[in-house]
Amino acid sequence: MSFHSGEIAVQTQAGVREEAQRLCSLISSVIKPAAQEFLRSQQLAIASTVDAKGRVWASLLTGEPGFVQVLNQQTLQIDGFFLASDLLHQNLGDNPQIGLLVIDLVNRRRLRLNGKAEIQSRGKINVSIEQAFFNCPKYIQVRHLETGTTESLENPVIFTREALNEKDKHSITQADTFFIASSHSEVGTDASHRGGYPGFVQVLNSNKLVFPDYAGNNMFQTFGNLAVNPNAGLLFIDFEQGYTLQLTGKAKVIWDAERLSSFAGAQRLVEFEVDQILETQNATPLRWRFGEYSPVNPG
Repeated sequence: MSFHSGEIAVQTQAGVREEAQRLCSLISSVIKPAAQEFLRSQQLAIASTVDAKGRVWASLLTGEPGFVQVLNQQTLQIDGFFLASDLLHQNLGDNPQIGLLVIDLVNRRRLRLNGKAEIQSRGKINVSIEQAFFNCPKYIQVRHLETGTTESLENPVIFTREALNEKDKHSITQADTFFIASSHSEVGTDASHRGGYPGFVQVLNSNKLVFPDYAGNNMFQTFGNLAVNPNAGLLFIDFEQGYTLQLTGKAKVIWDAERLSSFAGAQRLVEFEVDQILETQNATPLRWRFGEYSPVNPG
C-alpha cells in the first residue's frame, strides 16, 4: 500500500510523515483471519458513498450478528437491514466506491474496509476489498446493545431540509460520537469515527459546525481525502431511539493555533458547511445503552 498525495501532504504538515509510512504496512488488500473472526459477531457498520452530484454521504448499516459476511479473502457481502429511502443503493448505482467502518462499541474495536461494491439480488451488496485494517480504540464510548431485531422495526419517518433546526442543533451538541465520510476520486471512499465528550461538536449557525481533531493513528485517510476533495458526510446516531441525522456538505481543515486553543486537546479543527440534511426516525431496530466514556477523551 502507498498513501496518496493528499494524505502525504497532511502527514507532512502534521510532522508525522515517517511514522505514517511505517504504519502503511498495517493496511492489507485482503481480509485477514483476525478481521474475519471480528466480523462474525458484528451488528453495526457505517458506509461512505458518493451520489451523482459528487456529494458524500455516511449511512448507518445494521443487521443480525455477522450481517457483514466474508465470502473469501477479498470479498464480503452485506446482508443487513436497508431503508428503502436510504441513499446507499442509489449512490452505489452511480459510483461503486464504498468505505465501510465496522465498529464494536462494547469492546472498543473498529475495522475499516474500503473497496468497490456491486448490488446483488434482494438488495445484498458484495464488496471487493482494496483496503482492510483495524484502528485503535481511542475515543470510542462504550455502549451495550439492548434490544431489537430486523423484524421489530417500526416504519421509518424521513425528513429532508437544507438547514439545521433547533432539534438538530441540540442533537449535535449533545453527541459524544459521530462518523465522517470522505472520498478521493481515484483511491475511493472512507468512513471514520469521531468521539469526545458532549459539546465537542459546536454549532456555529444553521449551516455550519466545527469540531476538533484529536491525536489519532497519524495516517490521515480522512484529512488526506479532504485535502483534495472537501466534499464530506457526517452521521449522528441517537443510539437510544434509533434516530439518525445525515449531513452532506463541505469540510475545511483549520490549523490556526489561536482557534485551536479554545478546544481542549485539539490538534486541528474542521469547519463543516451543511448543504443538505436527512433526518430518519426509526432508522434501525437496534438500541444501545450508554456504558462509559473513553478514558482518553480530552477535556
